[in-house]
Amino acid sequence: MVRHALDRGYEVVGVCREQSVGKLDAFAGRITIVPGATDDRAMIEKAVAGCDGVLTVLVPWGVQSYATGTAQAVLDFAPPGARLVFSCGWHISRDGEDLYSRRLKWFVAAFGWLARLFRVADLGDQVEACRRVFASDIRWTVVRGSDPGEAESEGLPVWSRHVGDPILASNRTRRVDFALFMVEALGNDELIQEAPAIVGCKTPSALAHAAA
Repeated sequence: MVRHALDRGYEVVGVCREQSVGKLDAFAGRITIVPGATDDRAMIEKAVAGCDGVLTVLVPWGVQSYATGTAQAVLDFAPPGARLVFSCGWHISRDGEDLYSRRLKWFVAAFGWLARLFRVADLGDQVEACRRVFASDIRWTVVRGSDPGEAESEGLPVWSRHVGDPILASNRTRRVDFALFMVEALGNDELIQEAPAIVGCKTPSALAHAAA
């Protein structure tokens, strides 16, 4: 995501957990890093000051409302008029009209229960974080990613408003392209107050839809 933003000429300020700062060494001297937790309100207030856009990964680490705290801090401190782009998974539904496979329902239920049992993560935290974003009247987009893959970029993913739409059937997006969609959303006003569910542009379902 940092690379995509730099390639488009953006000045980048990133909030990064202290233990992960080393992962950004490749961008040393090209970005400003604010070490700290993304739910630290003081850190977020400092990082977003003067920003035209904010890209936020809503990660529900632990059981202390980490994602909700992150989202609320961004909502509270982002400058007026800034474009806010958040990321989450397909299990988030804005209007309740998404159609999920039994496999996905089972996975979300099982993973959610185990993760909370061992206090690793809380999917309900991500649900609450997105609920707060959906309820706001600012210029937000919530990008809902399908299952991630690791490989070179295929290009900008395609999207639909509801999980279950045929174009999304392949349920696969390369991580580098998920990041690309996030960055591109900053300049796409058609995505304001939308929750696009995305899939790789060269997956079978996307290609079938394009050929129809």
